[in-house]
Amino acid sequence: MDIKKAIAVISGGASGLGNAVAKRVVDEGGNAVLLDVNEEQGKAAAEALGPAAIFVRTDVSNEAEVNAAVDQAVETFGGVTMCVNCAGILGAGRVLGKEGPMEGDYFARVIMVNLVGSFLLSKACANAMQHNEPNEEGERGVIVNTASVAAFEGQVGQCAYSASKAGVAGMALPMAREFARIGVRVNTVAPGIFLTPMMEGMPEHIQDSLAAQVPFPSRLGRPDEFADLVAYLYGAVMLNAETIRQDGAIRMQPK
Repeated sequence: MDIKKAIAVISGGASGLGNAVAKRVVDEGGNAVLLDVNEEQGKAAAEALGPAAIFVRTDVSNEAEVNAAVDQAVETFGGVTMCVNCAGILGAGRVLGKEGPMEGDYFARVIMVNLVGSFLLSKACANAMQHNEPNEEGERGVIVNTASVAAFEGQVGQCAYSASKAGVAGMALPMAREFARIGVRVNTVAPGIFLTPMMEGMPEHIQDSLAAQVPFPSRLGRPDEFADLVAYLYGAVMLNAETIRQDGAIRMQPK
């Protein structure tokens, strides 16, 4: 797939990793549809990218909103060729916390946003992609989901988050196998510790401490590096159903 012709639908596109992907797509000559719940930030992000981008306020856990957003992408740019799921919430908390056991609704909310949200957008985009004309390789689209190293080494207090991200990683193979018939690839990126807006809000000494845990390079990942990998996955036709750790070789400790 040629990123210069990409029509990308990106959840969490108003900031952080999602916004870095949107910038990369637009810089390369493609179009980007930014989905986010932060309307003010989303509108500003799309405006900064120019006419090649639009913003659609979307709660990814709401199926009707997700479907409407993808419909708007098709109406505005003529289709969808790239889907990138970056929307997510941390959902930090112990199963047995100081205030008592974790509420089931809290756990379910994390699953709904991180896992079900990724499923809903992937499904809606794949439905649009199947109507694209295939390229010379028979491809019609690419889906990239965002998991986390927490999917494999969840720390204390990450039960809900880790479960949601493990589910995201687990979707890649069955989706890729099913979507093979329509020429749509599905891959997953599992980032380590990246310098996102959430991380930037932490005290500098905490950022430094986290960076020191990364073997090499001993620093936090940059959103543009995540975007580089997504762009590569979009064009690498033989990469399908893969989960790629982008983490500087970090292996998270229990806490």
